[in-house]
Amino acid sequence: MKKFYSLALALSPLLGFAQAGAPASPYYNGFNWTVTGSSLKSALSTKITNTHTKTLSYDDIWDVDKIIDLDPNDASNANVLLLYGFSNNMCPASTSDNNDHRRRNKNSNGGGNTCQWNREHTFAKSLGTPDLGTSGPGADAHHLRPADVTRNGNRGNLKFAAGSGNSGSVAGGWYPGDEWKGDVARMIMYMYLRYPTRCLPKNVATGSTVSSDSNMISLLLQWNAEDPVSEYEDRRNTYLGNASNTYGQGNRNPFIDNPYLATVIWGGPVAENRWPGMLAADSFDLLANVMVYPNPSNDQKINIYSEKELDEIELININGQMIQQIKKPVHNQEVYTLENLPQGFYLIRISSENMSTTKKVIIN
Repeated sequence: MKKFYSLALALSPLLGFAQAGAPASPYYNGFNWTVTGSSLKSALSTKITNTHTKTLSYDDIWDVDKIIDLDPNDASNANVLLLYGFSNNMCPASTSDNNDHRRRNKNSNGGGNTCQWNREHTFAKSLGTPDLGTSGPGADAHHLRPADVTRNGNRGNLKFAAGSGNSGSVAGGWYPGDEWKGDVARMIMYMYLRYPTRCLPKNVATGSTVSSDSNMISLLLQWNAEDPVSEYEDRRNTYLGNASNTYGQGNRNPFIDNPYLATVIWGGPVAENRWPGMLAADSFDLLANVMVYPNPSNDQKINIYSEKELDEIELININGQMIQQIKKPVHNQEVYTLENLPQGFYLIRISSENMSTTKKVIIN
């Protein structure tokens, strides 16, 4: 049955999408990309859990870090990158600030406080429910990173908190640094989906939670959007995702593959979309002949046309806040109207028969 719905919207400015690409094949072959929100979260959780076929030991992490955390700008493959680090000096040439280093000889691992690195649990062990220990989630290489011994100790089990510049203690917690905040956010999101009851983001980061998920912290979505994926993240994700590799777990971090997946699940600031042909908000074609028009609108009204009966219409701003949710919309003369709405950009999510499509709309 063909239905017409009329809506007037106004949302916050929407960021653009960037970077061409496609889902890692064959890892995502057959995955249902038609779901959004909590359904997508659940589906990805199942995917990364079922494909986690190789369990690493905590001792294995020493060796795996020497492979997956190599500095991609070092042709000699002699140095690993250190999470939270920011100085390019190298030990022993300058030891006075050795805890600030961002790279170090890969064989300088151990527990010494001078010029050595150890294994940082990005999701601090003691903040798990219960403690993550050094097996299972406590030995998952997706969140274990080399870090300077002293700097690792300075972070301890402090929760991640807002800040700027280099890493360090801030009021209320630990700021990972401008270079690393996106890495941290994507690792925490992975841990939440892989260990959904043990690794709650609200236990490891500070700030407000999103309206759709009382466990997800808005700050992590902000960091995910502000700090795009690096070549370094891609390389370690590809290695760990291949179970044929000596230390390959078999599963991937989906938020490294495409940070925009976090936006599709939780909303918030629009992150980098690495699959614009698939997941761009205006490119979903999940409901037959869905049209949103006029777009942009000059009269504060947006019309929705669909051949299917709609189950739900959601208006969402760029901060992930639900502006309005209309369940089982009643089609009084097949028209729905919201009046006197200001200018802006919005996401409108339309659902029908367990399918959904998200459209970007502009009100001039």
